[in-house]
Amino acid sequence: MHSFLSHVVQLEIRIRKAINTQMHGNFSSIFKGSGLEFSDLRQYHYGDDVRHIDWNTTAKGHGTFVKLFKEEKEQTVFFLLDVSASQQVGRNSQSKLKTLKEIAGVLSFSAMQEASHLGFCGFSDKNEKFMPPAMGKKHAYRVITELFKMEPENTGTDLKAALGFTLQVLKRRSLIFVLSDFIDENYHDLLRAMSQMHDLVVIQILDKQEIKLPSLGIIPVFDPERKRTTWVNTSSAFFKNLQKEQGSHRAEELKKLCKQWQADYISIRAGEDFVPTLVKMFTARK
Repeated sequence: MHSFLSHVVQLEIRIRKAINTQMHGNFSSIFKGSGLEFSDLRQYHYGDDVRHIDWNTTAKGHGTFVKLFKEEKEQTVFFLLDVSASQQVGRNSQSKLKTLKEIAGVLSFSAMQEASHLGFCGFSDKNEKFMPPAMGKKHAYRVITELFKMEPENTGTDLKAALGFTLQVLKRRSLIFVLSDFIDENYHDLLRAMSQMHDLVVIQILDKQEIKLPSLGIIPVFDPERKRTTWVNTSSAFFKNLQKEQGSHRAEELKKLCKQWQADYISIRAGEDFVPTLVKMFTARK
């Protein structure tokens, strides 16, 4: 845990320095609330915006009242993490799951530095671990600890159910990071709904072998979610076309949909240095 946390801190420092240098500004605004929330009521004065009149209070007959708003300073940051068996894919101990945990850890540490409410849900075909959003460094360090320790019990994937659960528990507009390989079906409608209700960042984590497997002849391929081995001819044109369609095309479709929904999308390869990609995304968000 100490090694993981030290690694996370070093990565976060790299991101913060890069953004502050490139933008000549403050990294903090990325994790601050950007909306307005209701604060109080007062009587209407000449020149007030009529759109802010509270008609329910005014109808009581004690005068005309307008709503006062204040800038929302605090942000809820929530991570929805795919920890299904397909995340175990990867070489040299650099699995997608390890990369996913590191990214979530770095972003959690950043959010903690900016006094954000922090929470997460790790899912397979069930909710493996849920921590509701809360504030404070003690809670944030507990979130990072639970991220590091999380070992899923089930192997399947149900992204649709996980998205539905998150939409139910988060009533307030939040910054939501969804980290997954998105190898699932029938989840697009709920992902679009999430982009309409919240500030959504989609992070797709894939392994190089899932996109382009070398020509190795006929080899056994094990599906960790279904626990089934299939023999495939990796040198055949059919297999190469099928892999390209299910890998690259799936990613391109997701990227296109996120653009339509005005959600941020980035793709990260397992085991690679993801700091430049995160810096690029945050720079664009600023």
